[in-house]
Amino acid sequence: MSQTVNHPPRGALIFLGPPGAGKGTQARKIAKHVGIPHISTGDIFRDNVEKGTPVGLAAKAVMAHGDLVCDDMVNEMVRERLGQPDCVTGFLLDGYPRTIPQAEALEAMLKKADQAPPVVVNLRVSYTVIVARLSGRRICPVCHRTYNLISQPPRTDGVCDQDGASLQQRPDDQEEAIRERLSAYEAQTAPLIAYYGKGGRFIEVDGDRSPDQITNDLTRLFEN
Repeated sequence: MSQTVNHPPRGALIFLGPPGAGKGTQARKIAKHVGIPHISTGDIFRDNVEKGTPVGLAAKAVMAHGDLVCDDMVNEMVRERLGQPDCVTGFLLDGYPRTIPQAEALEAMLKKADQAPPVVVNLRVSYTVIVARLSGRRICPVCHRTYNLISQPPRTDGVCDQDGASLQQRPDDQEEAIRERLSAYEAQTAPLIAYYGKGGRFIEVDGDRSPDQITNDLTRLFEN
């Protein structure tokens, strides 16, 4: 890790890392430890679609045609979420920003809210570890909890511990799809490392280790 944060952040905390880095797992734990909301773009999308908000309906129509939701739609969903009362003292963003334009939009949001620049944590993970994690990943279709057949298996094979639903493998967790996802990450999201790395509030963590080892490091990093 390149620096130490001696107190919980007040403002944005961002987790970066390639697919399979364990961002969601670590983000949930650290947000709870710090006492700020964990904000996932996947959760925001589902919430807007389920509630039938104008931007949610527009995004649903775009995704139904197999297209990517544009930055403007994503930014609007995030802007609305960050305007809620629980985000006043801080929040952890997981899955956003994904591109430089999104990062610039977030910077404008923070300035408008008179909040400090974000603290950014990058989980650095090797290709072989990513493939092993993603190919062994299973998702609960009900509660969206994530398991790994090697490092974090369910108590009963193929069944969610929480609600008993049958676990599923995402189509994009096949190795060919993983390679395509990593290529997209390198093209779109990896430039954020350089973008945030020059800001002085950037932390790199070795993500090749076990989830518990990573959590222990991050917990110490954000001690009260």
